[in-house]
Amino acid sequence: MILVKLAYWPVGIAMGLIGARLAGALFDRTWKLAAPDSEPPKAKDQGRGWFEIVAAATVKGAVFGGVKAFVDRAGAAGFANATGVWPGVKADDKVRRTAGS
Repeated sequence: MILVKLAYWPVGIAMGLIGARLAGALFDRTWKLAAPDSEPPKAKDQGRGWFEIVAAATVKGAVFGGVKAFVDRAGAAGFANATGVWPGVKADDKVRRTAGS
């Protein structure tokens, strides 16, 4: 079972790369809805205001976090369906850890 879980590493890495590209594209579309005439600001862009920079970073973080969670969960579920082994911590493992503490 441990070897099967180790086999998830390349799957997880591939899913992470796909997720990063997906999140980047989703953030770009989201930003274009908010500010159609401008590119997302970078922290060192002198001509941009604090609010715009912090808002862009907040939205970007939320999009990346949400996409990461979605892709990680989908990858784990797909791996479990294909192999019969859940690659992460199972619900009953958590119960045993907290009960033994």
